[in-house]
Amino acid sequence: MKFKNKLLKFFIFLLIIIPINAFAYSDYIIPGGQTIGIEVNSKGVLVVGFYKINNTYIAKDSGFEIGDIIVKVNNSTITNINSMIEAMKNTDSKVIFEVLRNNNKKKINLNLEKDESGVLKTGLYVKDKINGIGTLTYIDPESKIFGALGHEIMESTTASKFEIKDGKIYEASVSSIIKSRSGKAGEKNATYDKTNTYGTINNNSISGIFGKYTSEIENEEKLEVANPDEIQLGTATIKTVINSNNIETFEINILNINKSSETKNILFEITDARLLEETGGVIQGMSGSPIIQNNKIIGAVNYVIVNDTAKGYGIFITSMLKEGEK
Repeated sequence: MKFKNKLLKFFIFLLIIIPINAFAYSDYIIPGGQTIGIEVNSKGVLVVGFYKINNTYIAKDSGFEIGDIIVKVNNSTITNINSMIEAMKNTDSKVIFEVLRNNNKKKINLNLEKDESGVLKTGLYVKDKINGIGTLTYIDPESKIFGALGHEIMESTTASKFEIKDGKIYEASVSSIIKSRSGKAGEKNATYDKTNTYGTINNNSISGIFGKYTSEIENEEKLEVANPDEIQLGTATIKTVINSNNIETFEINILNINKSSETKNILFEITDARLLEETGGVIQGMSGSPIIQNNKIIGAVNYVIVNDTAKGYGIFITSMLKEGEK
């Protein structure tokens, strides 16, 4: 009986000292705002289209579908387009592909054709990486985990989330801006330097991209993380870059707060006259810009309202932090 009591006491003690919250992000994080170059690699080779060979879509007719991820060729594991080409080099015209489709494996037999120079043709348009730009949202000073974008990276041809193996973020500089106008979102044009890597990407999710920040952290400013209940309608600010690599602060007005949406939590409008003049409103490449209110970080810009580009949406910062810690 005494032994059981000791076990009970020990168990109660464990409950007291172990935190109930499974997420370990810091209460204070470093706000971002800088433009970053982004490169992500696919888990395999993504099928994004078909072309005709001898007036026939041989790959499509063999059973391939747009969105298939090629993971093996003749039992050789495929990680990128180069490894796919290598696996087909010493083969005859018949090749067995293994693809992932809706998380299920499927084998497809494809009889390749040779062109006049003897090069094998698959009839497939494929992709193994995506490049682009966005905005860094935060760095957790304790774990060095970063979050950016506030939404997933999509593959434009398949209109689906790009399933990534890994990736990197780089230093970038805004070179010009195409302004938003009613019915069409504008965009930042930027160059990025692959020799200056900021961090590695390991997660592409509905809440953004996440990974480990590996560069030196120059910004020592830390802001408290706001709970969604603390967010108020009215004045707030965003941090973003519209020229070169200079992070600036611009005023916005929060119009509505939606706690039931996964990602479109904060409806806002840009009220800063200069930002409106320079960009025409929310533009592509601004996604991930941190939203700040009452000296707390509350969220990140993630979508533009195309028919009224002065308005956009933001995601709660807590949603990004929770996803980043997974």
